[in-house]
Amino acid sequence: MTQNSEPQNKKSKYQHLNPNSWSFKLFLVYDIFMVFIIVFNLFCLCMNFFLMSNLGSWFFNSIHLSDVLSFYREQLHPWVITTEAWFIIFLIVELLVRWAIAIINKHHQRWFFFPFIHWYEILAIIPILRFLRLFRAGIIAYRLYEMGYQIVPSAWQKKALFYYRVVMEELSDRVVLTVLDGVKHELNTSTTHKDLISNLVQHHREMFTQVLAEILQENLSKELRADREMIAKNVGKIVSQAVEDTPELTQLLRLVPIVGSRIEQQIQSIGQRLGENITQGLISPLAYPSTSEPNKPNLYLDISSRISRIEIENNAHLDALVSSAVSESLEAIRKQVKVKQWQQILQERDQATE
Repeated sequence: MTQNSEPQNKKSKYQHLNPNSWSFKLFLVYDIFMVFIIVFNLFCLCMNFFLMSNLGSWFFNSIHLSDVLSFYREQLHPWVITTEAWFIIFLIVELLVRWAIAIINKHHQRWFFFPFIHWYEILAIIPILRFLRLFRAGIIAYRLYEMGYQIVPSAWQKKALFYYRVVMEELSDRVVLTVLDGVKHELNTSTTHKDLISNLVQHHREMFTQVLAEILQENLSKELRADREMIAKNVGKIVSQAVEDTPELTQLLRLVPIVGSRIEQQIQSIGQRLGENITQGLISPLAYPSTSEPNKPNLYLDISSRISRIEIENNAHLDALVSSAVSESLEAIRKQVKVKQWQQILQERDQATE
């Protein structure tokens, strides 16, 4: 067993312990001893179960060692059963001693908290729940790992973590795919999603208004500021052309001798300037919206508020749009879930070793 050079945040939980004290070393040896005897006990029980089963008889008969099996069943099996009984007594006594130590040293706020915190140790005493002893061994091993002692080789840890992630990914993928299939089936066969969409829209109307106002204000006002002069000049030209294309005004001004044409030009120029100024005045609130002046309303917010109040019920096109968007989103999620991350990791490892 070697001490692991883990980051300090791994050891912060046990910084109050002195690794050079005799009590620390005693408990360290005791933890290692408990891990060893628990694993050894479970190994013996598993081998006993195998050797006493029909599968064990078939295996030893097939390799022509039936005498060895008979010797075990007659001589060693009673010893294993007796050892298991003594081990159960040891676990009971050990648990009571630790409970007493916890009460004396006030490890918990109440004296009766100990059996609830260490419930797996109590259940592990029951023969049918022996597998929980391995759970205790794992907890002790993890505690030693947090203290900085590497009792399991790092290669084993990486492999165990990899296979754990493989199992969890496969399980989670099946759950997610089942849920997605259920949602897709509900969208295709039921109309309850329409009420759900309506409720969502009703609940998020204010948020929708704010977001739409910000989008319009950020994008439309920017474009209007960039094209403001060009729009004003185009409108001015349109007004000037409208004055010029008004035959009644042209005929009336031509009746005025000498200055008629001059007045016509002035009216066209005035009309053009009016068109430009009016356009500038109309564009200004949209190009430079004010959010700080209370007396000056924000037109984008007003437009967004009016749009958000539009009723969406009984709109077949909107229902089709939402259903299509949701279905495509579910299909995209489904494709992503089907990607096996662990297979990609294996491929990267294979490429790295080549």
